[in-house]
Amino acid sequence: MSQPTIAAGRHTLDGTVRVFLAESLLLPTGLATLAFLTRQLGAGGYGLFILAAQVVTWIEWSITTLTARAVNKCVSEATDWRPVATTVLHLHLAVSVPVAVALALLAGPLAKALGQPVLTGYLQLFALDIPLFCLAQAHRNILIGLGHYRQRAWLGAGRWLVRLVLVFLLVGCGLAVNGAIWSLIGASAVELIVARRLIQPPFWARSNFPVRRLLTTALPLFVLGICLRLFDRIDLFILSRQGASAAQAGLYGAAGNLALLPALFSQAFSPLLLATLTRLRRAGQEAHARAMARDAMRLTILMLPFAAMTAGAASEIVRLVAGPQFTGAAALLRALIFAAVGSALISVATGVLIAADRSWWTVGVGGPTIFIAAGALCLAIPKWGPQGAANVMTGSAWLGAALAVILVAIHWRIAPPFWSVARALVVSGAAYAAARAWSTPGALVVLKLAVLSAGVVAGYIGLREFDERERQLAWSLIPWQRNSPS
Repeated sequence: MSQPTIAAGRHTLDGTVRVFLAESLLLPTGLATLAFLTRQLGAGGYGLFILAAQVVTWIEWSITTLTARAVNKCVSEATDWRPVATTVLHLHLAVSVPVAVALALLAGPLAKALGQPVLTGYLQLFALDIPLFCLAQAHRNILIGLGHYRQRAWLGAGRWLVRLVLVFLLVGCGLAVNGAIWSLIGASAVELIVARRLIQPPFWARSNFPVRRLLTTALPLFVLGICLRLFDRIDLFILSRQGASAAQAGLYGAAGNLALLPALFSQAFSPLLLATLTRLRRAGQEAHARAMARDAMRLTILMLPFAAMTAGAASEIVRLVAGPQFTGAAALLRALIFAAVGSALISVATGVLIAADRSWWTVGVGGPTIFIAAGALCLAIPKWGPQGAANVMTGSAWLGAALAVILVAIHWRIAPPFWSVARALVVSGAAYAAARAWSTPGALVVLKLAVLSAGVVAGYIGLREFDERERQLAWSLIPWQRNSPS
């Protein structure tokens, strides 16, 4: 293994670990938030909050997706990143402010279309978050393009901690759903302030980096991003549109929020992978980029046993986090956790295609996935309700993942190794069976999941999944090893 590959792999892995750990704070803080809100707001109030949050976060991620991967790519390629950054900030501001105003004006009709007229005021308040969130995300993407992964990790960690404090403070003071919304707005504002302290791309200066070039790079990625963001939200939207109650939406939303880990991994890993692959290709390290791309897809598939043990312990997890009134979310979680892994594989594989200058190919993944999911949801929900929606999302996610992997194989002739997939399935079966057989009351489920996670890693080691190269990369992350002679 050459030194450039080891160095690039180490930097990407180190950054992924740091960003993943930072974003993983969403798990304890998110679970604490979920447990607090479900008890404070009840199923109906929590369902209204989730519906409002789904609408606004879909809008926000759609806007930021317009340039997110394009920024990662353009900043990674640029000799002077500042003009690119300034153009990005101007674009985010020019789009996010009018969209926020439009949402505030159209909140009433949108709430009626969702079957919940009471959402009008919540959506109008939530519109304030859109510009703050979009500008904060722009700074995150610039940091990733520059390879400043540690600073990016600090931003993620700070956001989740601030959000948790604000939720407990504002909702605890009796502000109910409005307090939960103000908490998210406050978290976005604090993140933007911290981002400006970490990195200060010129905001008001004129930029010689043309918007057209950024949009040319971004257009296919925007289409992909819109499709993926729709895919993330369309199940709850159609479920609500088909007449589901606020309580049913609350159950479904709680299950979706408990299936967060694979999404956190893809959010941490995919942008860093794209930036690293772009740099390797720019340096002429095509073979090394292909090897890293193959291992990235393989690593995502190796997450399957962790999803399996979550599915096996779903009832205990739901009871502990959301409370007895959300018991019905357990069956939904068993399906949605596997949908989350499929979505993570889509994110990683499409990132590989983008780095390989096949951005338009990604539309061939996002388009069919969202259209098939929408059609299947419209057929399944009237007959099977929320469980039908969860099952459709799982099948659609893995269909999209298969399409993405096939396109990568066509262009770069690489695919996840067969034996890695086989080992992942074997370990997944064992993890699910162990989680179902081992019954734990209350908070002991946390210990159970920790033990099973260690068992998954031990199972992979026993099956010789990890080779010398990967052990070398892992060993290189140890601080006192980084400065040792090569």
